[in-house]
Amino acid sequence: MPLSREQRDVILSHSNILLTKRDFPKTICPSEVARAFSKGELEALNAPDWRSTMDHVRQVVWELRDAGEVEVLQKGEVISVERLEDVKGPIRVRRKA
Repeated sequence: MPLSREQRDVILSHSNILLTKRDFPKTICPSEVARAFSKGELEALNAPDWRSTMDHVRQVVWELRDAGEVEVLQKGEVISVERLEDVKGPIRVRRKA
């Protein structure tokens, strides 16, 4: 189910807070974003717990990547995969230099 603007803004807010706290080339894990949600934010995201938000968090991160705002990495290397669906395994995220 697609995210509403309000739901997307909740994820973006936490993503931006965490990303701005890390100087390049430091990264964040999308699970850090998900774990930062309050009970009320989880309710707004229709999620019983932070784990249930991970697909949405990864999607918003991917949108930021497509917009040229962040880089998505695996094993310390920027990935060049075009579709999120083709990414297997854990990812890390950082602001572009």
